[in-house]
Amino acid sequence: MPDVPDPDQRTPSTRPDLTTVVFLKNEVTSDLIEVGDYTYYDTEGTRPPFEQANVKYLYGPQRLVIGKFTTIGPGASFLMPGGNHPMVGPSTYPFTMFGGAWASATLETFTALDQPGDTVVGNDVWIGREATVMPGVTIGDGAVVGAHSVVTKDVEPYAVVAGNPARHVRTRFEPADVQRLLAVRWWDWPVATITQHAATIMAGTPEELAAVVAG
Repeated sequence: MPDVPDPDQRTPSTRPDLTTVVFLKNEVTSDLIEVGDYTYYDTEGTRPPFEQANVKYLYGPQRLVIGKFTTIGPGASFLMPGGNHPMVGPSTYPFTMFGGAWASATLETFTALDQPGDTVVGNDVWIGREATVMPGVTIGDGAVVGAHSVVTKDVEPYAVVAGNPARHVRTRFEPADVQRLLAVRWWDWPVATITQHAATIMAGTPEELAAVVAG
C-alpha cells in the first residue's frame, strides 16, 4: 500500500531519515525469536543489534515471542531461562554448564528441574527504555512497562506496570473496554483498514473501534 511503511523492510520505508527505528522481524535470525509486523526497537543509532545485545541466554528450547505493533525502547532486555541457576538445593552453582564429569553427574538432575516457559510479549505493547523482562513472563496485549522496570511476573492486558520489581500502577481502561479491545484486535486488521482508522486507534475509544468491526 503506497505511503504506508513496508513491514518487510528493516527501517520505515516512508521515513528514510528514521534509521534508528528497526522493524525487528527483518533483523532477527534466531529460530527461537518470533516477531510480528511493525514491531520495532529504537537503537538510538549507537546500540548493537537487538538479538545480540538485548536477548540474553537464548539457548532454548524456550522462545521469545513478540506480537505486532509493539514498541521496545532503547536498552530494554529479555533474560531467557537459559541463564537461570538451580535454586532447589543448597547451591545455585551451575555445575552442568562446565561439561565433563560435572555435567555427567548433574545432567539428569538439571534436566528434571522445572523451567520457565516461553517469554511472550503481546500486540501493541510499549516497553520503556532499559526495562528488563525476566524469564517466562507473559505481557498482555496493550500493556505498558515503565522505563527501567524489572518485570518478574505476568502483566495483564492493558495494564501499566513500573518499578523494580514492576508493580501494577493502573489498568488503562475499564474491564468491559479491555474485553472489547481484545475482541477487536485492531492489529490484525488489513493495513488499509488500519490506515483508514489510525486516528481512532490512536486517540479514539474502545467503543469506536468496536463500531468499525461492527460495520
